[in-house]
Amino acid sequence: MPESSPAAFPLLCVRDPQQGAAELLRLTRRTSTSQQREVRDRVDTILSEVKERGDSAVREFTQRFDRFDPQPLTVSTRELERAWTQLPGNLRDALELAHRRISEFHQRQRPADISMEGVHGERLGRRWRPVKRAGLYVPGGRAAYPSTVLMNAVPARVAGVNDTVICSPAGPDGQVNQVVLAAAHMAGVRTVLRIGGAQAIAAMAYGTESVDKVDVISGPGNIYVTLAKQAVYGQVGIDSLAGPSEVLVIADHTAKANQVASDLLAQAEHDPLASAVLITTSAELADSVGLAIAQQLEDHPRREICETSLRDWGLVVICDDLETCAQLSDNFAPEHLELLVERPEALADRIQHAGAIFLGPWSPEAVGDYLAGPNHTLPTCAAARFSGALSVETFMRHTSMIAFNRAALEATGSAVCELAKSEGLHSHAESVRQRLS
Repeated sequence: MPESSPAAFPLLCVRDPQQGAAELLRLTRRTSTSQQREVRDRVDTILSEVKERGDSAVREFTQRFDRFDPQPLTVSTRELERAWTQLPGNLRDALELAHRRISEFHQRQRPADISMEGVHGERLGRRWRPVKRAGLYVPGGRAAYPSTVLMNAVPARVAGVNDTVICSPAGPDGQVNQVVLAAAHMAGVRTVLRIGGAQAIAAMAYGTESVDKVDVISGPGNIYVTLAKQAVYGQVGIDSLAGPSEVLVIADHTAKANQVASDLLAQAEHDPLASAVLITTSAELADSVGLAIAQQLEDHPRREICETSLRDWGLVVICDDLETCAQLSDNFAPEHLELLVERPEALADRIQHAGAIFLGPWSPEAVGDYLAGPNHTLPTCAAARFSGALSVETFMRHTSMIAFNRAALEATGSAVCELAKSEGLHSHAESVRQRLS
């Protein structure tokens, strides 16, 4: 007998935009407050122990959580070089292409200093300088991410940071993924630590006997890493608080079900908490996508992760028009937004909130993950309403420059005194009067 076709995957599908908006709001809360509260207590303990006991606490937590003794903590430069030289040629070529494209794009992000002369001859400006030391977190666990190495190390290098360190959890055998090590070598990172989790964030934020304290920590991680970054912010800078990854696809009658299905699965395979959403004006497409997903899940190497993600956090919303689709998307403020529509540029002009927008059928989100050029570290869980991608500026800080002359102070001093008087700050005004008396 011929094999029967698989039944369509049971994606949640709604036809009412208001119900769709409610479901999208649910998706932005994929990590519950109660779960965060429970994890935060553990994270606080880890941070406190590492701050107090340094390397010994890092070793203990690594043995407990990752099941190996990270001795030595640091991967040798010889191991980094060997990982690069032993990489298959086609993979080495792919990494070099990605590195080149990411570097070229980020070079254009370097901020320019501002220097101007005021009407009275005073000189005003803003000066940019790189931070001294940056810590880059590269996740391990379910998958290895050499792309994350490039997306963090390249902007740090372009910013002018000379001292970068990567923390990446090793497997139970104590080995960090070889492609991650190769990417680090190619990107010019010479210090890779075989540690992960909240203990790695603590080591970089506070410093230990073996780990120098950094000025900025960047890179995504699990909820332990994210809450640890949140806790140490203010003592060090951070890039963002990354939540589970997400994609939202807006599609019309021109979109192909197989392409939409593969793009949704490309997000779902990241993590059981990843969210994949389709908002479409085509009921026919909505019906076809579930079947296409089921077909592509056959023999999928990460099938269980995909099924959990789509069942818990997948969604299809059918709308009457693209304007409604755009409104729902802006309310969700997706990390990744794909526009598989007849006129993607026109729809992109309508969109206000998205981490990255992928226009048309030839721009799958995967190209942005690896080598398009713009950074793939993006705001999640509606944070695209107020933030953007990791950039060169993440690894820089700016300083205001102010040089008044006598004429400028004479012209503005009375206004300074009036404002100081209104705030009850006597010596502020006096500091001007002393110069002009």
